[in-house]
Amino acid sequence: MMMTQFDPFKEFRNLQKSMEMMNRLFNAVEKTGEGPAVDFVPAVNTREADDAYYIEVDLPGVKKEDISIDVHDNVLTISGERKVEEERKDEEFYRVESLYGKFERSFTLPEDVDADKIEAEAKDGVLTVKIPKAQVVEKAPKKIEIK
Repeated sequence: MMMTQFDPFKEFRNLQKSMEMMNRLFNAVEKTGEGPAVDFVPAVNTREADDAYYIEVDLPGVKKEDISIDVHDNVLTISGERKVEEERKDEEFYRVESLYGKFERSFTLPEDVDADKIEAEAKDGVLTVKIPKAQVVEKAPKKIEIK
């Protein structure tokens, strides 16, 4: 029998990629009277340390006031909006590749987290969310006397 290492985030990453692809497809098809729909999906890195899980979200140009982080039913959701800069009347753009608009990323939290102690920090265009692991108190074995 071959042993394989269990990766609890592997299925989630595959599901997340599929959902992002579906969102892009729906947004490409959806048209409104205001013009084409804009899809802004920030890049995310996830990692695990001994004491916590970390989620790092690339959000250049997004103010921390425009970001919301919520936990509901063991799902952490990061949402917000990257707003378009003021229109410049005196300059002509030849190419605009920056994406703007609303975004939302959700992550199912592992069972071993302390959701009440989640912290977030925005610095240099990167939002870092620290999700501490719950402290597991190991009880010493107890000898039961037979009467």
